[in-house]
Amino acid sequence: MNTVAAFSFIFAAGMLQAVGAVMNGALNKAVVNPWLATAISFLLVLFLAVALFVCMPKPLPSTGDMSQMPWWAPLGGITGAVAVFAGLLLIQKLGAGPVNGITITANILASLLIDHFGLLHMEQHSLNPYRVAGAVLMIVGVTLIAKF
Repeated sequence: MNTVAAFSFIFAAGMLQAVGAVMNGALNKAVVNPWLATAISFLLVLFLAVALFVCMPKPLPSTGDMSQMPWWAPLGGITGAVAVFAGLLLIQKLGAGPVNGITITANILASLLIDHFGLLHMEQHSLNPYRVAGAVLMIVGVTLIAKF
């Protein structure tokens, strides 16, 4: 995949994430129980993932691949579930802009720390004034969106 296609795909995924948060908020409002709403949302994701796996079952990991996997690697879904739960619980109250803005800004700040320190086996990308300025602009932007 070339760079333009990759960035386009990421952009579309980000747009869908914003729409999905609103959909999850409506689901939570309809079923009343946030745990049930989360379960419904993730059951549909599980169904889609299993269906795609059945259609495209290769490649499969080797025993060596599995033994080299960090213990924390499978926990990414749980971390995503926290974000989904926070969104579906609060988006109706706070609005899509503030919830998604804070989520994305927090994601950027954590990503900068992960990059800077090379956490979780990521290649290190040190902080520099431009990255810090970008983070500050994100914080200012989401503050303005939440306030007005």
